Amino acid sequence: MSALDDKDAIRELMAEYCFRLDDGRFAEMAALFTVDGTWETAFGAATGREAIAALAADLRARAGAARPRAAHLVTNIVITLDGERARARSNWLVMQNSPAGPKLGSGGAYLDDLVRVDGQWRFRHRKIDRFIAG
Repeated sequence: MSALDDKDAIRELMAEYCFRLDDGRFAEMAALFTVDGTWETAFGAATGREAIAALAADLRARAGAARPRAAHLVTNIVITLDGERARARSNWLVMQNSPAGPKLGSGGAYLDDLVRVDGQWRFRHRKIDRFIAG
């Protein structure tokens, strides 16, 4: 695989994470992490796929049934490859519906440590820095 192929695969991983998270498919989102991967959020951290899925479900439940539909958008992606490992930095925004129309829900940065497992890139550690709150 070339560096361009690796970077493209990592960008696909990042996009798939957003689709699965936004769709509430938390076990499928957690499957994008290594078996012992860590998801570190502003509202807690979890290690291991089952714990990651449970934390995501809990956070969504705390938001309540009235949580408007939302979409994560990722931009400014910088990926540094190092063999079977990689680091990525990016910015994210969540756009969501509101009674007044679309609004910026929150935003921040991702800092990712990634590894290739059985030919597939996976998150080893995803730190979410949430510094924009709507």
